[in-house]
Amino acid sequence: MCGWRCSRWYWERPKMNFFTLLEARVRAVDSLLCVGLDPRAATVAEVRTECFRLIDATSDYAAIFKPNSAFFEAHGPEGIAVLREVIAHVPAGIPVLLDAKRGDIADTAEAYATAAFEMLGAGALTVNPYLGRDAVEPFLRRRDRGVFVLCKTSNPGADDFQALPQSSAADAPLYEVVARQAQGWNQQGNVGLVLGATDPAAMARVRAIAPDLWFLAPGVGTQGGDLAATLGAGLRQDGLGLLINVSRQLARAADPRAEALRLRNAINAARQFLHEKSPPAWSQLAHDLVTSGCVRFGQFKLKSGLTSPIYMDLRRLVTYPAILRRVAQAYAETLRPLSFDRLAGIPYAALPIATAIALEIDRPLIYPRREAKQYGTRATIEGEHHPGETIAVIDDVTTTGDSKLETIQKLTEAGLTVRDVVVLIDRMQGAGATLEKVGIRLHTVMTLPALLAEWRQCGAITAAQFDEVTTFLAG
Repeated sequence: MCGWRCSRWYWERPKMNFFTLLEARVRAVDSLLCVGLDPRAATVAEVRTECFRLIDATSDYAAIFKPNSAFFEAHGPEGIAVLREVIAHVPAGIPVLLDAKRGDIADTAEAYATAAFEMLGAGALTVNPYLGRDAVEPFLRRRDRGVFVLCKTSNPGADDFQALPQSSAADAPLYEVVARQAQGWNQQGNVGLVLGATDPAAMARVRAIAPDLWFLAPGVGTQGGDLAATLGAGLRQDGLGLLINVSRQLARAADPRAEALRLRNAINAARQFLHEKSPPAWSQLAHDLVTSGCVRFGQFKLKSGLTSPIYMDLRRLVTYPAILRRVAQAYAETLRPLSFDRLAGIPYAALPIATAIALEIDRPLIYPRREAKQYGTRATIEGEHHPGETIAVIDDVTTTGDSKLETIQKLTEAGLTVRDVVVLIDRMQGAGATLEKVGIRLHTVMTLPALLAEWRQCGAITAAQFDEVTTFLAG
């Protein structure tokens, strides 16, 4: 019976391009949620029950379902039969991506393609390009089916090979070479990329290389990927082009339907926030930072002695009051949902920014001195404040987050409570994790990877500058 049902599903399925079907589904349910099916049940019957339950519970909110072939293959022939049943159980109109990471050549690859698309009835397949175009070509020939090429994966060992520089491609990391090849393979509009949410900087680099391709982003949640950073780095200009994969979080939920709705809404809330900062506001601000010289490209010697291809000097904002006000308005939107009594600006670059924010939102401002005053009041913190008050700390840029801890310590020693730090630009080099360890939430108006992608797409920087800066940041 399963064979008849799966075969019927395959042959009656509309022969439209996979990504056309995917985009129609995404728009119909307003969702970028990819529901992963990774059944870890002990028996074949339990595998079937678990997957059917998840499909039935989440189908109203899923953009796509992604069964992982390995968890079915582990049960032998019966597991493969259940995989066919599971794919057939997905309601019509919802795409299915089989996560099997196939990678071989010639007749072997052709057999893999036949098995995935014809025998199992999957709409798309994950493919490993390590063997070159020969390993991908048999899948590309199915113009109505999708091919998600592994580009930069979410596992801890991904950089062992994927980030190695390639001398034949101006020392670009291997994953960028893969992205450019995949862009070239997309002659029939049936290629996507797999990019782990654990490395948003790499995702932003690839988005600049492949502005139109769909990305599958595993790694949000259990693996530690940040949803907002992933969306900021990976979304296309139209707010689509990115699938957020969630597996264990849904499978373990007491109410998978409610959890799927919550995840769909969380993704959409972040999308909406990014959209509201997008043209004209977000793109205008990105443009402002370059035209004002607050962000410059070239060769700059840093305090550490290193030579950097990018230099950020937000002290210059005081010379551009219109831009400073737009910066303050952007901060105001980020601060809006937070609860606090006063702002605290970190000297020196953030002080004029924090002052502009305080004027914009009509909230009191204080600032900790770098050194205690040696006369008069001998104050360590300037401005009126009272023990027990909650403070939102304002800074311009963050890298590792270590410099924020000194300010936070001064504020807490004065009896103040700090829960949130808000910055204009996060270089995405570990600040969020550093602050989280001491119970502080980092909020970012813009991330540097997303800015780089914006500057590259609008022509503010060249491809060579983009590559040079992102390579420097990754190092």
